[in-house]
Amino acid sequence: METRKIEAAYYCGVDMHSKTSYFCVLNRTGEIEYKRNIKNNFQTFKQNIAPFLPDVAIGCESTYNYYWLADGCAQAGLRFYLGHALYMKAIAGHKRKSDPLDAETIANLLRTSYFPEAYPYPKEMRPTRDLLRRRHRLVRLRAEAYTHIQLVCHQYGVIDVATPEIRDEETCQLFLERFRTDDIRTNIMTDLDMIKVLNPMVAGLEDQIEKQARHHRHLYYTLLQTVPGVGRMIGLNLIYEIHDISRFKTVQRFSSYCRVVRCERSSNGKSKGSRNQKIGNPYLKWSMSQIIMNGRKRESIGKYAQRLESKYGIRRARAQLAHEYAVAIYYMLKRSEPFNEERFLR
Repeated sequence: METRKIEAAYYCGVDMHSKTSYFCVLNRTGEIEYKRNIKNNFQTFKQNIAPFLPDVAIGCESTYNYYWLADGCAQAGLRFYLGHALYMKAIAGHKRKSDPLDAETIANLLRTSYFPEAYPYPKEMRPTRDLLRRRHRLVRLRAEAYTHIQLVCHQYGVIDVATPEIRDEETCQLFLERFRTDDIRTNIMTDLDMIKVLNPMVAGLEDQIEKQARHHRHLYYTLLQTVPGVGRMIGLNLIYEIHDISRFKTVQRFSSYCRVVRCERSSNGKSKGSRNQKIGNPYLKWSMSQIIMNGRKRESIGKYAQRLESKYGIRRARAQLAHEYAVAIYYMLKRSEPFNEERFLR
């Protein structure tokens, strides 16, 4: 957890909701200067805090709808700080909970320099990142449809079905004829119709995202394609989830953000379990897991992975390999260098 020392004459904490937000302004001594509940509109918000401009620090939790406030503050030249929702334990720690109390607590975290800061993703690349995450959702829905078809086949003892047989229209019709009941065929056809709808949607999103990536981070895209196991979509996912490698001061912080390292949790010399291991970016975690599986197709890396598995076991070997890939990617992007297989294996 990282905190920021914030110096300002006034501190404004904003407790955000879907349509309205409650904000509270404190002075340096912690006294409440102003508080109010308003609709989510930046011009209205700016008018209400006008008496405290320009020396005011504004902060809120990293909820899904912070975009309008972050963009408005950036355009108006106001200092905006995004708080890590999982680390802001002080808000959930009160016995009593209300919007005024939450807003005041956020303002106090800003005032006392104990505000757990998160990364406010810049406006330029944020829509494309959200589009990429939407594409992930559609791909998962398509995979669920294929999985359900397999489950139906297993229910009726049809176990010799391959995925290409379902994808091809001619063989797909022969596949459906193996089921004599209309309801079973309709059940499968529902999944097939969903797959037919999702295929062009996913392909269109991928083309649009790749086009944007060449405009946003062409160098990153070129460098990442040199990594064994990084394909088209994994490279795009890395680009938009990392955004700018310089925001990670050390390789340890980047590895932690990718969720490829274990965090120590001990007290009085005793282990306290493995909680909070999932704090980080799940999309980068997914990317690293895909890279280590695809990278094994290269002979040299496949042999290296086998040596690790024979020495440490499969689970620990994959974790170590994912961490090594994260370290390699960090220094590649930091130094603007392509992947060096010899250095990676050494």
